[in-house]
Formats: sequence, C-alpha cells, structure tokens
Amino acid sequence: MPLDQLLRGVWERRWRVALLSLLLFALGAGVLFQLPRRYVAQAVVAPAETTGIATSTLLSPVPLMAGGLLDDRSSGNFAIYLDALRSPEAAAMLARETGLLGHLTALRGAGPTGWVRRTLGLRLEADLDDAMAWLARSLAATQNIATVTVTLTLAHRDREAALDALRRLHALAEAKVRSDLAELARRRIAVIEARLAVERDVFLRNALYELLGQQQRGALVVAADEAVAARLVSAPMVELRPSLPNRPLLLVLLAIAAPLAAFAGVAALVLLRLAGRERREAAPALPLSHAMRMGAD
Repeated sequence: MPLDQLLRGVWERRWRVALLSLLLFALGAGVLFQLPRRYVAQAVVAPAETTGIATSTLLSPVPLMAGGLLDDRSSGNFAIYLDALRSPEAAAMLARETGLLGHLTALRGAGPTGWVRRTLGLRLEADLDDAMAWLARSLAATQNIATVTVTLTLAHRDREAALDALRRLHALAEAKVRSDLAELARRRIAVIEARLAVERDVFLRNALYELLGQQQRGALVVAADEAVAARLVSAPMVELRPSLPNRPLLLVLLAIAAPLAAFAGVAALVLLRLAGRERREAAPALPLSHAMRMGAD
C-alpha cells in the first residue's frame, strides 16, 4: 500500500487520533496518580583504605597496560560489603529487627490482589522470601561516574522506615566484613603461635615472628578502625517528599507515547479497511448467465 494513501487515511481521521490520544493520556495519568509513592533514603560510600588486610584494590594504583583501566568493578572487602547488603542475612535482619514483614503483609492483603488471595485461600502473611524479594527490588547500589564512590538508595513507603533500614543494612554489612577479618587474623595468629612453640630453627623463628607481627597489627587495626570495608562519604539521609514513581517524567513520557499509540491504532484500522476494499475490488465478477440463474432461484 502506498505510504501517501495510508497517511491520507490517517489524516482524514485525525480527530479520532486526537480523541484517542486524550483518552489514553487520561487513563494513564489516572493510573499513575493512583500508584502509592515511596520515599528514597540515600547514602554515599567509598572503599575503606586501612591496612593490607582490610584494603580494597579500587584506590590502589593500576598499571596503564594491565587491563584494568576500564574495569570499574568493586573488589576486595568492598565487594563483600556490597554483596552483604542484599544477602539473606540482611533480609533476615530486617525481618527480625524492623516491621518489614508486617508492612509486606499489609501490602499483600490490600487492593484487588488481596481480595483474590482471601477468596482463593492463598497465603497472606509475608515470610523471609518476600523480604528478600523486597530487598532486591528496593535497594540499589550505583557506581558514580569517574569516582570510586557508590550511591546506595533504598525506597520505602514509610519515610522513617526507609532511613532506619538503610542504616541497619550499612551496619550489618560493615560488621560482617569486620568479623570475617578479625576471625581470619585470629586463626592466623593461633597457627603461627602454635608453630613457634615447636620450632627450633632460629631463621624460621625470625620469619614466623615477622608474620606474627603482621597479623597482630592487622587484628589491631580491624578492632580499632572505624571502617574496614566502606567509609561513609555521605551519611544516610531521606528526602522530605516521596519521589517514586517520578510523576513529572512519567507524564512527559505518557504525553509522547499516547499520540504514538493512537496513531498506530488508527493506522492499523486504515490498513485493514483498505486491504478489505482491495480484496473486494480484485474479486472476479460472476458471469451474467450464472447471475440470472441465481436471481431466478
């Protein structure tokens, strides 16, 4: 079908396109304004640089030709910290120490989906799997451009709950890394001291004493330093007004998508009608004798 013919058909129905666009925009805006909004708590963290036992490789010099120039992935203890934020232990901590399960239970029982669950006798009480799914959806860690800092964001419908949850998650992940490093140093010290108790060679004993001093220094720094995995560049804070979903942006996108959808719908209708007209015009006419016979019948 020629494009000019299709555009002419759509132009003849331009008022239908405009009306359909307004209806789609109004429907989408109505749904958008019915969605509950969430507060966003935010914190900025950076890899902690303390000792060799607790350092991250992100801030150390990287050779130009080593292949790591464009590699911005987190590594070392900072990577363990980021993974601990979304771990099952973190979800269990939130379920145990906050009202997350009660909040999720209320959400599961509200609205049409709650009515369906009650009607069908489905589970309404939230469990640990629901808490893990909520944490995976709500928590985000974004690497900042041209820096080694990472922005942590957590969305929640309750403002105070969002801030409290982010603070608890940071404390849990930092404590996880700290306990692992302290346990590692303790085990190494115990093994070295046991070897020193039976070793008689002077040169080996001197090397073991040097290793023991390194591990004791590491254990001392881990116990004394404020941060061993992630330093707070910006302490956790929460906004005064909810920002999710972003209504202005979604309304702009809806204002663009609604006319496009209406144009596509009307264009499809024009194509169907023109295709049906062409089929009717291309159908062979009945012979005259056959038409008279059908009329006599």
